[in-house]
Amino acid sequence: MAVYTGVEPDDLAALVGRYDIGTVLSCKGIAEGVENSNFLLETTGGRFILTLYEKRVRAGDLPFFVDLLDHLAASGCAVPAMIRDRTGTAIQQISARAACIIQFLPGISLTRPTPAQCDAAGAALGAMHRALQTYSGTRANSMGHRHWRAVAEATGDLDAVVPGLQAIVADEFAWLDANWPATLPAHVIHADLFPDNVLMLGERVTGLIDFYFAATDFRAYDVAVTHAAWTFSHDGLRCDKARAHALMRGYAREISLSDAEMAALPLLARGAALRFLLTRAHDWVHTPADALVTRKDPAPFLNRLRRYQADDAASLFAVA
Repeated sequence: MAVYTGVEPDDLAALVGRYDIGTVLSCKGIAEGVENSNFLLETTGGRFILTLYEKRVRAGDLPFFVDLLDHLAASGCAVPAMIRDRTGTAIQQISARAACIIQFLPGISLTRPTPAQCDAAGAALGAMHRALQTYSGTRANSMGHRHWRAVAEATGDLDAVVPGLQAIVADEFAWLDANWPATLPAHVIHADLFPDNVLMLGERVTGLIDFYFAATDFRAYDVAVTHAAWTFSHDGLRCDKARAHALMRGYAREISLSDAEMAALPLLARGAALRFLLTRAHDWVHTPADALVTRKDPAPFLNRLRRYQADDAASLFAVA
């Protein structure tokens, strides 16, 4: 979440007036994240999230996201509803941006999850994957394996971000291109299930949010992304095996990966680490100086990449 585009009070009042959610009391920008402009909207009818779609989210993809959340909610997954106005419309326009008003869910995002919280997150991911096995929608992954080179090229001089990064990335591209799997089970995945996209109260997941990278890809890749996001120290230098094993244990309670998927996890995790290394490097270079946004350091994902390259990387994915 972030704020790139402001909202005029009169425009906001007109937008909220289309809904049965009361009148505006306050609307405050949310600085976390880097993708869209987000506001905590409080009305006489309650709290909501107002999202204006920017950057990598195309307006043409929004019906897919609305339909996806409807499917997950109907399947019992803890996801926020896209609020409809009186005409049944979820996708609006404000400040020359496509926008949605979204249900506010209770809970907080974690910065240092415990093993028990990792277990709960793994179970929520597994339950979501079970629900998505019956989802008929598809969306090409615009941030998938074959798109990472374009991100690197658009970033510019990677060595200016981290010395020596250009050669490291080139070597990793060559290895991943030679080894990336082709036939693992696939369906729509979240693809960005970091702790800041999971709301929790204690050890209970209350919400999975921010599905704007959701796309059709390997479900095991989604596990690898979540593993990279939840199980490492803040600097990415150490993978906490207690947290890693708890995450995998929680996932396995809900759905089982095949032997081929388990064998591919270290490779897919290398891809996940490279993907977030590159997108964070890009945003580090290109985020506007006046944007209300928290830039994220790419270096911890270089450290994760090195850990996943180690000979014993498979041990990090054991269900113990």
